[in-house]
Amino acid sequence: MAKIILIETSTDLCSVAISDNDRIISHRESSTPRAHASLTAAFVQESLDELGLKLSDCDAVCVSKGPGSYTGLRVGVSTAKGLCFGGKLPLTAVGTLDVLVWQAIDRHLLPDGCKYIVPMIDARRMEAYTAVFTAEGKQIRETAPEIFVPESFGQYLSEGKVLFIGDAAKKCSDVIMNDNAVFLQCFPEASAMLTPAIAAYNEKRFEDVAYFEPFYLKEFVATVSKKHIGQP
Repeated sequence: MAKIILIETSTDLCSVAISDNDRIISHRESSTPRAHASLTAAFVQESLDELGLKLSDCDAVCVSKGPGSYTGLRVGVSTAKGLCFGGKLPLTAVGTLDVLVWQAIDRHLLPDGCKYIVPMIDARRMEAYTAVFTAEGKQIRETAPEIFVPESFGQYLSEGKVLFIGDAAKKCSDVIMNDNAVFLQCFPEASAMLTPAIAAYNEKRFEDVAYFEPFYLKEFVATVSKKHIGQP
């Protein structure tokens, strides 16, 4: 097994953890707004210092690759790349929606009789990045943007309990009214990356450190307020 540095910065929560074999041995997080750039690398160094480790004592870096916040993902991936280059470590990456799924499974958050897990990352207005997984963690519907309507995920809800988990769960609950729907509002955490990170490392699913990019799902588009259009 291995010591892996885990980095999750895809949402408003910035979190870092270090795993040793199959357990988390250090974990730091902050929801301070717009602080990912100043906190991520600092959290890694604090964790290493706390454990009496050097970067070279670790075996890999794993980053949550998205979808999620454009800026947050850029910070996380840039930090992960810097650690890999500096420590000559391999880079692995796991999907942010996978992190939420294993956060539910490993922490025993599934409701009784749960058939499916729908992880969701906020994508503004009534939209979220979502996918569908079985209660065992197998993805059965591809990751895509979803605009919530009352009928959303109806085919899955007709089969039994469905856990909707993520930072878009609350706004989803305002639209989908179904007795089989269970909503858990939360952010993905670095410590919840443990299971998929170990799998990626053991299967040697390493990324090209120089060319790896986050999974944005949507192209980042800068907008200009219409209030100023045509004004001097």
